[in-house]
Amino acid sequence: MDRDPVIKVDRLVKHYQGVQAVRDISFEVFPGEIFGLLGPNGAGKTTTLEIIETLRGKTSGKVHVAGFDTDRNPGEIKKLIGVQLQSAGYYPNLTLVELIRLFSGLYNVDTDANAMLRKVGLEDKERARYKQLSGGQKQRFSIATTLINRPVVVFLDEPTTGLDPQARVNLWGLIRGIREQGTTVVLTTHYMEEAEHLCDRVAIIEKGAVIAIDSPDKLIDNLVATGFERKKEMKKASLEDVFLSLTGHKWRDE
Repeated sequence: MDRDPVIKVDRLVKHYQGVQAVRDISFEVFPGEIFGLLGPNGAGKTTTLEIIETLRGKTSGKVHVAGFDTDRNPGEIKKLIGVQLQSAGYYPNLTLVELIRLFSGLYNVDTDANAMLRKVGLEDKERARYKQLSGGQKQRFSIATTLINRPVVVFLDEPTTGLDPQARVNLWGLIRGIREQGTTVVLTTHYMEEAEHLCDRVAIIEKGAVIAIDSPDKLIDNLVATGFERKKEMKKASLEDVFLSLTGHKWRDE
């Protein structure tokens, strides 16, 4: 690619009490990509993301975000990124509007709370308290909070875990919409179908090392070229297709 990377990870290493959690990882993420970090539990995905987000120190290597070094300029990087919080990061008794205004104050930016809720389909929940939201609504709200400071990059950690098919498919559309507005998205997921649908490129991490990096289509083509065949021929539709066809694609707000 002829663009400068928005994230550049160069020979990143992280040790924990003699355990090498991240082993000489290098990769780049380019502006406007949806980039996936894939791997089993304990592979080093979360550690790698937390180092990029300036939430954790590293043992060695270099990491730059939007040209800023994570060691020298962590404050500048924090202004330029959005990080999805887990549910424990919110005051459960505050309304959604109150929470957005709270985060806006922390970022020192002016935000139209109602417009932000409209972006994620929660405009009718502005007076609802966070604890009253369903699982899917909480996920959508958590993504809304990543956009408050108009970030260059947003980091989403398993954004569709535990969601029903409608919520998952609609959240995919929301994530694509974030990218279409010019924001780079870095996500982790255990759902390979999700990565295949969403990601322009993925890095697969195993035991702290990147073992493959490319577009999902290219990685699949490379596997097929080795003579790999599925044991069972894929049908033209899946059970999930049946489910969505029968029940619809609209958000289900319990």
